[in-house]
Amino acid sequence: MAKEAKPQRRCMWADNNPLMAEYHDKEWGVPVHDDKKLFEFLTLEGAQAGLTWQTVLNRRENYRKAFSGFDAAKVARYNSKDAMRLLQDIGIIRNRLKISATILNAKKFLKIQEEFGSFDAYIWQFSDGKQIDPKYTSLKAIPATTRESDAMSKDLIERGFKFVGSTICYAFMQAIGMTNDHTLNCFRHSQI
Repeated sequence: MAKEAKPQRRCMWADNNPLMAEYHDKEWGVPVHDDKKLFEFLTLEGAQAGLTWQTVLNRRENYRKAFSGFDAAKVARYNSKDAMRLLQDIGIIRNRLKISATILNAKKFLKIQEEFGSFDAYIWQFSDGKQIDPKYTSLKAIPATTRESDAMSKDLIERGFKFVGSTICYAFMQAIGMTNDHTLNCFRHSQI
């Protein structure tokens, strides 16, 4: 009789929901260098403020439709009519400040692309262009902010971005793989 395969261990936060598990197993912590994807995560992390990641993840496809597939150039051209449309969209988080911030952030995102050649070149400077691997043994050990997220937040705020506090920036860093915060007992830690 064949021995039954032992299930792989993943970070505990992703165990209770299939959508969260899929996100954890395929995306979270994988280094992202595509500007469109970086704008998506910056937008979604800002939308998460005060909410759970699962709340945002459940609406991710709706966000893609509502915000032109996260095309920053298109979102930057949104006007008050677009903002009103978004406030009526039950598929996203209908928060006036978060919607306005997304449109503003798209404009600022484009300015950074002009200045640095890409948002990728700008944002990865906060980790010296490489992934940070702190090797955490438990979820409790993972901080809400770091000196890197503090520096990122400060610079983004100085450039006029909104919803980019240090905690949001650290969650962004985790999502885009700037830091590998999979715990050491998680099967994804060594894969990333």
